[in-house]
Amino acid sequence: MKELNIPKPVELREIKSTPLKPEEIDRLAEKAGSYEAIFNKRARKLREKGLKAGNLHESDFKKLLNEDYSFLKRPVLENNNRVLAGNSKSTVQEMNDSL
Repeated sequence: MKELNIPKPVELREIKSTPLKPEEIDRLAEKAGSYEAIFNKRARKLREKGLKAGNLHESDFKKLLNEDYSFLKRPVLENNNRVLAGNSKSTVQEMNDSL
């Protein structure tokens, strides 16, 4: 978040205290292209459940995203027609270019 140049009109949401609703997750996945695109494959809870991201299907990603906020890549930037998720250098640069 420190690397993002967030202008004032952008709404920030802390998803731990205000979790996403299933329809919001669906909307993000649709804009991102898939549930996998917004899924945090390094989530600690994934290992706790004994799961490997490479063995999961789209329906599994959706189910897990609806179970716990920690499965969502963060940060997430949503605009009218697109969603970017994650903190890789290229994604953060793309987010800054979109702001």
